[in-house]
Amino acid sequence: MCRNIKTLFNFEPPATDEEIHASSLQYVRKLSGFTRPSRANQQVFEEAVEEVARASRRLVDSLVTSAPARDREIEAAKAKAGAAKRFG
Repeated sequence: MCRNIKTLFNFEPPATDEEIHASSLQYVRKLSGFTRPSRANQQVFEEAVEEVARASRRLVDSLVTSAPARDREIEAAKAKAGAAKRFG
């Protein structure tokens, strides 16, 4: 359920709003236990996703590091290699 929650800090190009929203959605889904909330919970669920996304954007934009920015393609290749090793 949390496959979209990934490190978003210190990449070139920086994390997009879509990536932050996807991670926020997965976080709220995990926390609430709902993949799709009921109609009664839909509004509060969507508000929670937006609040988490705003907080996440502030966090990612505020963090500082002296490390060079990571390359998305290289990190994706590392993740694929790790998955292949783990799952065969």
